[in-house]
Amino acid sequence: MTQTKNSTTPSAQYGFYMSAFGVVLLLLWLGIFKFTATEAMAIKPLIANHPLSSWLYRLLSAQTVSNIVGIVEIVVALLILLSLKLNHLRKYAGVAVCIIFAMTLSYLFTTPNMLRYVDGVPVTDFFILKDILFFGFGINLLQSANK
Repeated sequence: MTQTKNSTTPSAQYGFYMSAFGVVLLLLWLGIFKFTATEAMAIKPLIANHPLSSWLYRLLSAQTVSNIVGIVEIVVALLILLSLKLNHLRKYAGVAVCIIFAMTLSYLFTTPNMLRYVDGVPVTDFFILKDILFFGFGINLLQSANK
């Protein structure tokens, strides 16, 4: 039996769905956590030092900004879930995932002291580096929308 160019092996499908579950779980979990004062203060230095988002704090409180981020994360998580059944939504989910994780990865370069050296080795707040994988999932989601 030969496979066509667009066919996917069962193991690739399992990997795709496992990745989707992981991204949805983290977006929901972190989105909910954004409604806490602890997380609102934790993300403030990231958002406040970014040229595309620093203006938010001139208009809104730290908690309101965090709530907005949380709402966006939760909505995107739900969009990913919907896109697993409604293929026409995958393009939008993929774009949203790529935007979220490109933005968070850019914090590595815009937040002071995010990259520092310990014993001659560059280190960072490694929790942001997970977003490289999530950005890759967003690209994968976009690619799967074209099948």
